[in-house]
Amino acid sequence: MDYRYHCDIPAQDGLNALPFNPCRLLGLNLLRLGAGRSWSGESGDREILAVVLGGTATFTVGGHKFADVGGRADVFSGKPHSVYIPAGSSVTVEAATPVEIALPSAPSDLDVEPYVIEPARVAAGRWGAANFGRTYHQILTEISQPDLPARRLIVGETYTPSGNWSTYPPHRHAFDNLPGEAQHEEMYYFRTKPGDGFGISRVYTDEGYEENYTARDHAVQMMPSGYHTVVSAPGYTTYYLWFLAGTQRTQGATEDADLAWVGRTVPMLRDLGL
Repeated sequence: MDYRYHCDIPAQDGLNALPFNPCRLLGLNLLRLGAGRSWSGESGDREILAVVLGGTATFTVGGHKFADVGGRADVFSGKPHSVYIPAGSSVTVEAATPVEIALPSAPSDLDVEPYVIEPARVAAGRWGAANFGRTYHQILTEISQPDLPARRLIVGETYTPSGNWSTYPPHRHAFDNLPGEAQHEEMYYFRTKPGDGFGISRVYTDEGYEENYTARDHAVQMMPSGYHTVVSAPGYTTYYLWFLAGTQRTQGATEDADLAWVGRTVPMLRDLGL
């Protein structure tokens, strides 16, 4: 079996790392702390966006202290709080409550101060329509937060309802050919509601590689290349934290030409209230 593009990230107390990673730029750690516990580390030559999945914690980044960051109970309970951690920073996280924090990262040479992204700064909306409609949070993008500095990271969240499809029509971002397509690696970190649920994540390339992966809690789909799409099993909502990194932060994608016609039906479907 080929495990190039997917794995489960451990979800133990403390800092959890991916067991392997085919991406050249993107990385992911998952930090879980009980109330009153703390963790300290260094960002090294990488920028990190600490997305609080659930709970509350105090962050000390270099000489900056951000108290009581977070508050939602879990990823299905509202918009997130996040902390941007620049490269070259020392980091300490102190849990006020049990807390779970995703730590997507990418190489950076950007010299900026750390900052907090409050829920009010997180853009929300709906993509698609009908049974490929889904809702999103844009946490750190050049589109919704152009005033917030980052070197490479683009980060958001998507919620796919029962039986619906996301990232549909499937798209890729394999080549720098703006304004149409931009080269970016991407990862999805999954959670489901209820927690025993699942979705299916499909990745395939123009060269003929294909995999269909059962996406359960703490699954990670890693996409150094390829078209990708996700579907939720009936009865379950699928969440994924998505994050991208490339040579630049301008987003652009090319849809699978055989399926692109589906996207062109969105205005008509929305006019019908779907």
